[in-house]
Amino acid sequence: MMKRLLRLLRHRWFDERTVRRTIPSDVRERLLQRVRASEQHHSGEIRIFIEAGLPMGYLWLKAETRAIIRQRALTLFGKLRVWDTEHNNGVLIYLLLAERAIEIVADRGINRHLSPQQWQGMISRMRSAFREGQFEEGLTLALEEISAVLVQHFPLEAGAANPNELPDAPLIG
Repeated sequence: MMKRLLRLLRHRWFDERTVRRTIPSDVRERLLQRVRASEQHHSGEIRIFIEAGLPMGYLWLKAETRAIIRQRALTLFGKLRVWDTEHNNGVLIYLLLAERAIEIVADRGINRHLSPQQWQGMISRMRSAFREGQFEEGLTLALEEISAVLVQHFPLEAGAANPNELPDAPLIG
């Protein structure tokens, strides 16, 4: 009970202002441009979702914090329709600032090309940059690595149509 109460307080302490200080508007604009540029070279879709704290319903769950965070990322993956791309190659990068947590959720089309250890490697490199307070650099590194994988496995053929299936702007929750 005490553990859940402390989690509740931590998540209520962080708010949208925390996100806007951590990832200011100029950084969000550069990230949007990087996603947009990346998607010119492959058929995948990349979304970034940054959240200060979990919604109240998640905070009272009787589960380990890691499991709750993963569940939240999976829920957002569905809610944002990242799973609903033509080639099943959408990727969600989820940041939860209250827990300093990072999740990457990828659709089945891309997941069959990477092992869980490869995804964890990307997360570890992001986490290292975040520890240094370099959020833009960490997200840029993740975008570059995910883009390289998408270009390798889902390259955009010359002259092929590439509709933008999902918005490119990072979302703040």
